[in-house]
Amino acid sequence: MTSTGEEHRAAGYGPWWWARWRSAVLDGSLALVSALECAAEGIPFARDAGVPVAVGVVFGLLAGSVLLIRRRWPIAVVLVAIAITPAQMGFLMGIVGLYTLASCELPRRIIAALAGMSLFGTMIVTFVRVRQDMARGDLTLGDWFVPFAAVTTSLGLTAPPLLLGLYVGARRRLMESLRERADSLERELQLLAERAEERAEWARNEERTRIAREMHDVVAHRVSLMVVHAAALQAVARKDPEKAVKNAALVGDMGRQALTELREMLGVLRSGEERPPVPTPRQASSSGAPGAPAASPVSAVPLVAVGAAAAAAASRTVEGEGPSLSELEELVGQSAAAGMVVNLSVEGEARSYAAEVEQTAFRVVQEALTNVHKHAAGAKTHVRLAHRVSEIAMQVENEPPPELASASAAGLPSGGNGLLGMRERVTALGGVFVSGPTDAGGFRVSAVIPAVS
Repeated sequence: MTSTGEEHRAAGYGPWWWARWRSAVLDGSLALVSALECAAEGIPFARDAGVPVAVGVVFGLLAGSVLLIRRRWPIAVVLVAIAITPAQMGFLMGIVGLYTLASCELPRRIIAALAGMSLFGTMIVTFVRVRQDMARGDLTLGDWFVPFAAVTTSLGLTAPPLLLGLYVGARRRLMESLRERADSLERELQLLAERAEERAEWARNEERTRIAREMHDVVAHRVSLMVVHAAALQAVARKDPEKAVKNAALVGDMGRQALTELREMLGVLRSGEERPPVPTPRQASSSGAPGAPAASPVSAVPLVAVGAAAAAAASRTVEGEGPSLSELEELVGQSAAAGMVVNLSVEGEARSYAAEVEQTAFRVVQEALTNVHKHAAGAKTHVRLAHRVSEIAMQVENEPPPELASASAAGLPSGGNGLLGMRERVTALGGVFVSGPTDAGGFRVSAVIPAVS
């Protein structure tokens, strides 16, 4: 990045009005030379004016030292140089003063006025001096030389410092403008970087939430039913062997379904890999068996890819594989097989909906039944599905469980992600989700989703 203008201005503070010590030394040196020049020129001036030489020298020293304030008050320096022009002193001060005046950020009319005054003052003084020299016989040239010398001398002492000062001032302003633009661009880039970082953090949080929701939908229901069946199997293993065998078979089916969905998720994650990573010698030596493939690092799979894989595995959006409302009876039957007293009622004419609508409706009912297994084991549950003109509505309501202790009889943990995930799914499709306890002591989950064919 380029250095900012503030850093340039802050680099090396000098005394008084100078930004740097180097500038102060330069101006002091110029003022010293100008003072010596004016002091030397003050000797003939004192003789011509009929005053003591010391007065002329002191006057020259004071007048020449005015160049020290050229950066602070350039107009004053030029006016002093014009004032002492008739005494034929201050040539260096006049040149440096005009250069400083032209390079400053002053109105052009002021620069033009002072430059014109210096030009005409030098021209008149030169004209008079050359004419006097010719009258005394010091110069034997023609009369044409007087105006020529006046014009050339005045232009030579005025035009070069003026033009050079204008060029340096324009260049300085251009550099400052470019520096300001660079500073502005740097601030904008910094702001864009901060915003990009915020967006990346937001995207990471969104993907984490998405992964948690999809993983919950893929595994939680199956594993919850497996825990319920395992608890029932433990209770009836000795009393009713036939029912125990049936429950064991259901646990096996649920486990196979959960493994199938997990394999689908892992398959989607691995499908984007062109080839497995080559294990390093350390990885090969630390692996359990010779030739065992080394596990790829977690950082090799972007968070977005993991979220997409989880969504793909959970939703199975490939035609014919995604969960749909046609599987709702099977879902209710699985809960009934686990010991839940549940009934399903459907209103309206069944029809096909968009894949995401049917998947969301299915997941809402699935998660609501899972919550009943977790928190109200043994409670009678009602599942209602209504096909309407422009929307589809579903409701899962359970009555109070027979015994308060039965709510945690299966020992199912709860992470609090089920209701949140259902709400996120429904609201993402523009629907309405409501959940809460009923007056009778049970719990109700309701959702309405716009019907998109």
